[in-house]
Amino acid sequence: MVERANRPSALSATPGLAPQPQVTFSDDNSSVRAVLPTGESVTVLLHGATITSWTDASGSEKLWLSSSAHLDGSKPVRGGIPLVFPVFGTAPDHAQTASLAQHGFARSSRWEFLGKSTSESASGDGAADLSAKLDFGLSAAGLSEEAKGKWSFAFNLIYSVTLNRGSLTTSLVVTNDDEKAWDCQVLLHTYLRVKDINEVEVHGLDGAQYVDKVDGAKTKSQSGAVKITGETDRVYTPVANGPVTVAEGGKKTFTVTRDNLSNVVVWNPWTDKAAGMGDFSPKDGFKNMLCIEPGSVSGWQSLEPGDAYEGAQTITYHS
Repeated sequence: MVERANRPSALSATPGLAPQPQVTFSDDNSSVRAVLPTGESVTVLLHGATITSWTDASGSEKLWLSSSAHLDGSKPVRGGIPLVFPVFGTAPDHAQTASLAQHGFARSSRWEFLGKSTSESASGDGAADLSAKLDFGLSAAGLSEEAKGKWSFAFNLIYSVTLNRGSLTTSLVVTNDDEKAWDCQVLLHTYLRVKDINEVEVHGLDGAQYVDKVDGAKTKSQSGAVKITGETDRVYTPVANGPVTVAEGGKKTFTVTRDNLSNVVVWNPWTDKAAGMGDFSPKDGFKNMLCIEPGSVSGWQSLEPGDAYEGAQTITYHS
């Protein structure tokens, strides 16, 4: 055998792919969880396609979830990000949705997991930023018999949850699969976690008209930042499609950007309202949450047969 002076050395390890996002089901197949290699995670309950957790790389939770929230499918989830469709609140004067329960049926129906996808982009420091996208679907065939009896139109919903380093994007595509037109409203009912509601200010709504549901649905105009000092339930129509930011103690903590969603609901139940809700706990939990809810709820989206409507939000957190 002839010895080769410059023969290649053996490889110490077989090269492989860089770490990828991991997507797993819970043991009972009730939820789906995505985790990025850097540690960020999101958990989506198939009941309502409700996001129940969103954490940063250190495991710090960004959403507020009631400790007595129903996660077994028996009731809509109190906290996280529930979906509102096809009606916001109740609409007794709107014939198509008059008989539906509060906030419609999307948040109380079991959705189908349609699949996952990942993407990679170069970040400013030369590293690769990975993201994970989870898709969920709901159609008329997936509704309960009770819901079908109250809203008999054919439809298709595709809900996408995209986890990035530092942000979370949720988008909903609504398609009319019926032979006749129907109306709908859409809202992303986001419960953000805060440290102390008394230190919170909401910026980006200055000059916006809003309906004050705590004060007889009077129409008012916002002046300056929004501060939460009592029960708050307002439907804002911002003058521009700019971002809404949440600051705590003067430091920006969240930025919410909207795509094709003309309204922003700001909600906090405060003391008495929280005390009266059986699934809201701890009862002083209102001190640690604020709902910033992008939606299209001041009027109706009217979809002709075959038409589609899409709305989305991106929430970015600031460390």
